[in-house]
Amino acid sequence: MATIKISAATVTEVMASARPNKTTFYFDADLAGFGLYRTTTGTGTFFVEYRPIAGGAKKRLKLGRVGILKANEAREAARKAIAHAGLGKDLAKGRAEERASLTVKELVQKYVDEFVEPNKKKASTDFYKISLKKYVEPHLGTQKAVALARVDVQRAHASMTKEARIAANRAIKLLSAAYGWGAKNGYVPEGFNPASGIDLNKEEGRERFLSTDEMKRLGEALREAETIGFPVNAGDAKHAPKGQRITFHPSVTGAIRLIMLTGCRLREILHLRWDEVDAERGLLFLPDSKTGRKTVVLSSAALAVLQEMPRVGIYVVAGASAGEEDERPRADLKKPWASVTKRAGLDGLRIHDLRHSFASVGAWSGLGLPVIGSLLGHADVSTTQKYAHIADDAARRAADAIAGQIAVALEGK
Repeated sequence: MATIKISAATVTEVMASARPNKTTFYFDADLAGFGLYRTTTGTGTFFVEYRPIAGGAKKRLKLGRVGILKANEAREAARKAIAHAGLGKDLAKGRAEERASLTVKELVQKYVDEFVEPNKKKASTDFYKISLKKYVEPHLGTQKAVALARVDVQRAHASMTKEARIAANRAIKLLSAAYGWGAKNGYVPEGFNPASGIDLNKEEGRERFLSTDEMKRLGEALREAETIGFPVNAGDAKHAPKGQRITFHPSVTGAIRLIMLTGCRLREILHLRWDEVDAERGLLFLPDSKTGRKTVVLSSAALAVLQEMPRVGIYVVAGASAGEEDERPRADLKKPWASVTKRAGLDGLRIHDLRHSFASVGAWSGLGLPVIGSLLGHADVSTTQKYAHIADDAARRAADAIAGQIAVALEGK
C-alpha cells in the first residue's frame, strides 16, 4: 500500500511502471478513502472506501477503470460516495440492488441511450433500437441482466435465426456490446458477459459486380424510365389501368446514375445538398458521411448528370417535400429501384452493388487499391482489400502485355 496525491500525472506514472507481482493499492494523500489499485494484468481501477453511518464493516466501491474514468472525475465520484455515506446512504448497496433488478431490455436500452445515441450516427442508433425491439426484447428482454446465462443467449440466438440469420448475429453483437459497456459502468459485474463466445451464423460476403452487358441493360432501363416510361406491369403501380406507362422523375434516375458514377453510398447521394456541390472544381463536400467529412472527386460524366438534375429544393435528389420550408431528403429509392432492376432483368441487384461495381471497374482498369480506397472514402485500407483479386487480374494482364513484347524481342521477331 502506498500514499500518493492522485492526479492525471501520478496515475500516468503508476500505469507506465512495471506490472506488479500482486495487486497494489494506492491511497490519495488528500481525500481519505479515495484510491486506485493495479492488478498483475496491469489494469488500474479507481475505488473509494467508507464506513456506513450505521456502523459495520468498511465498504469498498469501485468507481471505474483507469483510462475510462479520469482522475478528477474519480475524485469527484469518491467525494459523492463519502458524502452519501455520511447522510446514511449506501451507494454500494444501491448499486447492488440496481444490478439485481435491471432486466436485459433495460441494460441494452441504457447502452443505446447513454452511449450509442451520443456517440454514433442516427442510422446506427435507429438500427440498434430496431434490433432491441424486434429480437433482443422478445427473446431475452424480461430476464434479469445479472442472471442471464450463456446457454440462454445461445438458445435465443437459435430462435432468432429462424426469423433472420444475419439479424440474429447483429442482435447478439448488440447484446455483447451492452454487457461490455454495462460492466465498465457498474450495471453488471466486471468480466460478466453471457453474450460473448456465442456460436454465430456463418456470414458470406455478398459482393456483386456488374458486367459491361449488365451496365448496358441498366442504362437502357434508366433511359426508358425517364422518357417513355415503363408499362404498368413492369413498374410498381399494379392497379393502374392497362396500357398506362409510368415515367420516373429525373431526380430518381439521376440519383442512380450518380451512385454508379461516383461510388458514393445511397444516403450520401440522397442527403446531398446543392450547396455541397462545387461544379467549377468538380468536387462534392460531404460533411457527414459514414466515415466523417469526405470530399468526392467528380468525373466529367458525373458532372454532366448533375447539370441535368432539376433544382427543385435544397437537395440534389428532390423528395416529396422539395421546395417547402421544412424540406427533408428523400428517404429511399426502394420502389423505383425494384422497377428498374426488374425491367433490366437484374432481379436481386442491390443499390449498394453499384458502389462495388464502381470499385471493381477501377481495379480492373489497373488503378491501385489506395486510389480506389481514396475514391470510395474508406477510412481503413483493409476495407479496400476485398477488391485485391480484381486488381491482381489487372496486374496479370499488364504483366502479360509486357512479357509478351519481351518474348517477341527475344525470339528475334
